[in-house]
Amino acid sequence: MRVMMTVAMIFGGAGAAAASEDAGFLPWQDPAAVAQGQAIYTDHCAACHGDRLQGQPDWQSRDADGYLPAPPHDPSGHTWHHPDRQLFEITKYGIEAMVGNGYRSRMGGYADILSDTEIAAVLAYIKSTWPPRVIEVHDRINRDSAQN
Repeated sequence: MRVMMTVAMIFGGAGAAAASEDAGFLPWQDPAAVAQGQAIYTDHCAACHGDRLQGQPDWQSRDADGYLPAPPHDPSGHTWHHPDRQLFEITKYGIEAMVGNGYRSRMGGYADILSDTEIAAVLAYIKSTWPPRVIEVHDRINRDSAQN
């Protein structure tokens, strides 16, 4: 709920967020937010997740040190299997903090690097690249998550 309130304040107040909460809060249809997100992605994410969102090779198998390579954010990955709120929290706080129980990841959180608006813009850029059928499924995941 705290993330939804923060994002509501970022993108125009609680009323605007409440109206779109069922389909998620990422501004993926806002050209300015998507352009900002693409630039930030290039600067902060592409080195690991790929300049075409393709991720690292063999991303589903742990490496010699026990880490999973960076997953793709394109439709071949699983980013779109998670609701906006969870994607936002993973990006902000890091996957280790979100999963807990000693889970290890090379991706730390971006809370001290990117603002909430910038994190949402990066995620909006990623979502804007997905085909309509994937966006439709992702929106359904957001609706289901909002009801729980």
